[in-house]
Amino acid sequence: MSSYSFSKTLALLITAFLITACSPKLDWRTVQSPQEGYTALFPGKPEKIDRVLPYQDQKIAQVLEAVKIDDDIYSVSSTYLNKEQLPLLPKLIEQIQSNLFNRASVNAESAASADVVYQTAARQRAAAKDYFLEFPSTGAVETAMRVRWIVRVRPDSGAWIYQLSVLHTAPARVDAKKFFAEEAYANFFDEFRPE
Repeated sequence: MSSYSFSKTLALLITAFLITACSPKLDWRTVQSPQEGYTALFPGKPEKIDRVLPYQDQKIAQVLEAVKIDDDIYSVSSTYLNKEQLPLLPKLIEQIQSNLFNRASVNAESAASADVVYQTAARQRAAAKDYFLEFPSTGAVETAMRVRWIVRVRPDSGAWIYQLSVLHTAPARVDAKKFFAEEAYANFFDEFRPE
């Protein structure tokens, strides 16, 4: 191959790489959410929704940041309990988890899962568990999810419940545990840093 042909081929490969790198699928950005107490890596610019959830005659603040890329929705849900609401924490987290497990026709023991370690903003390591859910088929689409819950309690100011998830919806069923091990999904989960 001549030097000119090699240079031309290299230029085409670099151009193709740059075009691919500019696609929304690869538009990774660090999102800082100081009010919700975390930093996350999203594959695009997320939309932010604030809402209030009624729970046992209480109003619970929740913020959702999410972005849809192709067949996937990457999201971080932050639910805040003030210090007076802290006694609600065990039942609330149980209800949040069981609602999702019920939709997938599993429970915490029967769901596919993996023990993981995440890092806080202060670089402390903490244990968590990822769940890999495959929801019942609707016939037209197949839905799978990887989800992780992290609870950060601050007795003087309350607690945050974080739900990190990627929801994949497509015509074909995937093996959720294998599918969500891909780098794009691992980056999203591995780079979440709560305070």
